Amino acid sequence: MLEKLQGVEERFSTIEKRMSDPEVLQDRDQYQSYVREHAELGKIVNLYREYTKTLKNIEDSSELLNEDDPEIRELARDDIDRLETRKAELEKRLKQMLIPKDANDEKNVIMEIRAGTGGEEAALFAGDLFRMYSRYAENQGWKVEMLSHHPTGSGGLKEVIALIQGAGAYSRLKYESGTHRVQRVPETEAQGRIHTSAVTVAVLPEAEDVEVTIDPNELRVDVYRSAGPGGQSVNTTDSAVRITHLPTGLVVTCQDEKSQLKNKNKALKVLRARLLDRMIQEQNQKISQERKSQVGSGDRSERIRTYNFPQGRVTDHRIGLTLYRLESILEGDIDHLIDELMTFRQAQALQEEKGVGTHGFTHSDERTDTPRRS
Repeated sequence: MLEKLQGVEERFSTIEKRMSDPEVLQDRDQYQSYVREHAELGKIVNLYREYTKTLKNIEDSSELLNEDDPEIRELARDDIDRLETRKAELEKRLKQMLIPKDANDEKNVIMEIRAGTGGEEAALFAGDLFRMYSRYAENQGWKVEMLSHHPTGSGGLKEVIALIQGAGAYSRLKYESGTHRVQRVPETEAQGRIHTSAVTVAVLPEAEDVEVTIDPNELRVDVYRSAGPGGQSVNTTDSAVRITHLPTGLVVTCQDEKSQLKNKNKALKVLRARLLDRMIQEQNQKISQERKSQVGSGDRSERIRTYNFPQGRVTDHRIGLTLYRLESILEGDIDHLIDELMTFRQAQALQEEKGVGTHGFTHSDERTDTPRRS
């Protein structure tokens, strides 16, 4: 760890020198790149310098243990105990900061929510989840843009695709990919029986044009009339767009806008994100199972969470965490869930750094296990 930190400090000093170089100052893009890296490395370097200072203070205090005066020796022991505690805290934080970051963490998010098993009840819960994530994004100061949605007659959503724009959006939302299960009594259920439905969530990093190059010759673009409620330009013009990426067979449709061009641009945005996600999934599959982390790959087939309305609880099965505040969570208060998932992932990464194999989250089932409560 110390060798890594020394390397970080050397890089930090090098960047400081380059930032004062007249040629770099004239190149705005290069200068801004150095500013961002300098700020990021500065957080680590400041902690590292405090850590080395703490080590030096421990060494100095240890020398005082050889003094003849018992009072000085007692003070030295107290000082060493305090410094050792601080040293352990700094080591923990430095190890976490040295964990390699996901290159996509600062990106915007393409979120796709689809109703699964459960019919209309699943569609209603898909709407609930979209509202939950929209509220959370609003609380974070992020912007939510609807790219595509397919409502049902009762107010639910068969499918919704949205762009969530904001600093660190992917780093916070990437663990939401998977199957979300809901247990509740539908309004149409006369006998009061609890139904179980499922909704799938996919969280994709938004792809830049330079990351995913799409050859226009590999696209089939079909236009058709929008379906849904009437209105100006709806059901009267061929504004809806369906794009098929021929090499992969991926199909994206968009009909929310009145303009065919706007629908096409939105569809291409979703297609780029899906192609980037496919590239990431393929890279993850190449990693040995011993070091592959399920939390990082976002397997959409995994049942990750259950929302139980009769008991007012939410259980995340990957970390065995149960929270008895379903109502506030559905209002967008999901920071605690996300923080717990990120903490678990950091612990996994630290184990992997030590060469300890992990197989993703620890699974639990509320029917057979005793979940951790909070």
